[in-house]
Amino acid sequence: MSLPAFNNSNTANETMVEDYVQSHLAGNAVFKRGRDGHLQTLSCFDKTRPIAPTIRPGGHGPPRMPDPTNDPHYNNATAKFCYTSKVSGPDNFQRARNPAHEDSPGGACTSLAVGKKEMRPIKAPVSGAYKVRENPPNTEFRRFYERGDLPIAIEHRGVGNRIQWKVDVEKLDYHHYLPIFFDGLREKEEPYRFLAVQGTFDMLEHGGSKILPVIPQLIIPIKTALNTREPGVIVIVLKVLQQLVVSGEMIGEALVPYYRQILPVLNIFKNKNVNVGDTIVYNQRKRMILGDLIQETLELLETHGGEDAFINIKYMIPTYESCVLN
Repeated sequence: MSLPAFNNSNTANETMVEDYVQSHLAGNAVFKRGRDGHLQTLSCFDKTRPIAPTIRPGGHGPPRMPDPTNDPHYNNATAKFCYTSKVSGPDNFQRARNPAHEDSPGGACTSLAVGKKEMRPIKAPVSGAYKVRENPPNTEFRRFYERGDLPIAIEHRGVGNRIQWKVDVEKLDYHHYLPIFFDGLREKEEPYRFLAVQGTFDMLEHGGSKILPVIPQLIIPIKTALNTREPGVIVIVLKVLQQLVVSGEMIGEALVPYYRQILPVLNIFKNKNVNVGDTIVYNQRKRMILGDLIQETLELLETHGGEDAFINIKYMIPTYESCVLN
C-alpha cells in the first residue's frame, strides 16, 4: 500500500505553531473571543454556552431585507436596474428664509425647480463563493470532551505535544469515537483542535480494518467542515483525507460514491494558488496553499479509488486531469 508523499501525522503541532506565529508575531489573531469571535466560547476550563439552533456550521446568514431608498430600481428608459442619486440643484443654493415670512420673495434663487437625478450603473454583485461561513463552537467533539466522555488527555513534551490515551487505541469502538473526532476537525480553538486533529491521526494509524465500515458515518462531518469554507479548516480536512485513503484496504473505493458530498467545495478552491513569481512563499513548505493541496488530494483519491474514481472526479471537477491515464 503506497503512502502519501508527505507525512501528515504532525499536522496538529504544525497548526499550533502556525497559530502562534500568526497571532503573536504577525498580529493576525486566528481565534477571537467576545464581540469579534465566538460569544459562546469560554476558557478551556469552562463549559461552552448553548448555541442557538438557527446557527448551523456552513450555513448562510440571515436573508437581506429590501431597502427601497438604497436598492437599485428598474429604469424604463434604459431597461436596466440602476441606482439614483440626487445632484446639487437650485434648492441647494437658496439662501435661508425667515420662517415667519415663508412667502416673502426676497433672498431666494429665481429658479425653484427640483434638481435632476443622475443615474449611476449598478455593479455586478459579489457571489461570495470564497466567503467564510458560520462555524459555531457546537461540535460533538467539544460536547463529549467537556463532559469527560473521551479517554484522552494532553501529554506535554519538549518538542511537541502528544495525546495520552487512557485506553489502547486498537480497543476503541470506531463506530462511536471516529465520527466524533472527525466532527472536531472544524474546531479553531485550543485545546479542542489539537485533540481532535491529533486524535484523528492516531485512530487512523491504528485503525486498520476497523475504519472501512465507519466510512458512511464520516461523510457528514467532512462535508460540514468543508462547507465552513475557512482555509485553515479546509487544509486540515484535506490532510486527514489523504491519511484516510491510505489507512486501509478498499477505503479509496468506498469514498467514490460520496464524491458528490466532498468535492464541490474542492472545485471552488482548486485554483486558489499564490502567484508570486520568483519570490519565496513559506506556505509551500508548510503545505498550506489550497490549490496545491487539493490537486495532491485529488490525485491520491484517483490513485486509490479504482477504475471509477477518475470519471466521478471529472464529473464534479471538470478541470481535473488524470494523473493515471496521462
